[in-house]
Amino acid sequence: MIINIPANSDFSIHNIPFGIFSTKDRSPRAGVAIGDHILDLAAVAELDVFNFNTAVLERSDLNDFIALGKEITSKVRTDIQAWLQDDNSVLANKPELFVLQTEAQMHMPVCVGDYTDFYSSIEHATNVGKMFRDPENALLPNWKHIPVGYHGRASSIVVSGQPIHRPKGQTLPKDATQPVFGPTQRLDFELEMGFIVGKNTQMGDTITTSEAEDYIFGLVLFNDWSARDIQKWEYVPLGPFLAKNFASSISPWIVTLEALDQFRVQGPTQEPKVLPYLEYEGSKNYDINLEVSLTPENGEETTICQSNFKYMYWNMTQQLAHHTVNGCNVHVGDMMASGTISGKDENSYGSMLELAWMGTKPVQLKDGTERKFIHDGDTVTMRGYAEKEGKRVGFGKVSTKVLSTK
Repeated sequence: MIINIPANSDFSIHNIPFGIFSTKDRSPRAGVAIGDHILDLAAVAELDVFNFNTAVLERSDLNDFIALGKEITSKVRTDIQAWLQDDNSVLANKPELFVLQTEAQMHMPVCVGDYTDFYSSIEHATNVGKMFRDPENALLPNWKHIPVGYHGRASSIVVSGQPIHRPKGQTLPKDATQPVFGPTQRLDFELEMGFIVGKNTQMGDTITTSEAEDYIFGLVLFNDWSARDIQKWEYVPLGPFLAKNFASSISPWIVTLEALDQFRVQGPTQEPKVLPYLEYEGSKNYDINLEVSLTPENGEETTICQSNFKYMYWNMTQQLAHHTVNGCNVHVGDMMASGTISGKDENSYGSMLELAWMGTKPVQLKDGTERKFIHDGDTVTMRGYAEKEGKRVGFGKVSTKVLSTK
């Protein structure tokens, strides 16, 4: 092996995820994570080993690289895998091609033109329905027929490590008849996965479930921040607005769909039968272990949630097929998030709203304090990895500190 890869590294030889990094002496550029290091793709390109216009590797986002298509991007990935395992390859004896991740600054991997958030975990939707509506009819009538989604805000998606400020807005206090304005008192995280569109379509085009994977470049961890009290007051009749558009946080490395291929699993049975355009064949869910931890300012980290992407009722191919069935066009770099990922067990719920059950069951932290929602100074960290037969493919983490209101 050209470079040492620690055991249990998220960034094993089986992964090779893409991202944008910079260092003190390297401008933002494309790289791949391998163990504790980053392979500088712009530097590798200078060895004249790629058969495409390598200027795309010197850009500050991956959009143009992804737009080359999977025939090229997948070959780059498999070539790197082969080179890393060949002591006589083009990468041999060239330490200048590698930088330590600890010495690099990570950037947004893509320029996100549009962002859509779905609502695709039946456990999460049921829990929310029980809290806010009729427990006997927790799911709305449309939920098992369409992958419910809404158009989110692309401009406020930020990369791991960038802090966010507590948002302000209108809320309706308990037993009040008039709203008040101020910082949210119910700031929450949402454990999600996001996928990145890898091909453009034209207005009027549709993408079928059988074609959808050709249009998905890869996945990231996604924290879709939420202000629950603001949302409760504003969401009828048009859905979330200020409660969601202030920030979403993503992990910096895009794990390709090809790297996750070996971790496919069957999704849950969908009853009633879906309409023909949402039918699909094969295993379209992925067994990806997920966890969320909370670290108070100057405090100790506590794991508060352990979930899995395999729980999703609606899968990514159905989401993309539904999104485009009306002719909506998509572009390279567009991001689509899964919606909160909750499992059946209480410790697998993917939000504080559910973990603390609307504040009635506070979450206990290692320092003896408790949380009903997120406090100023708290850092929320999400991690994810898939593992099977000794092969591990991970996402690293998305970690975000909450600052007080600006």
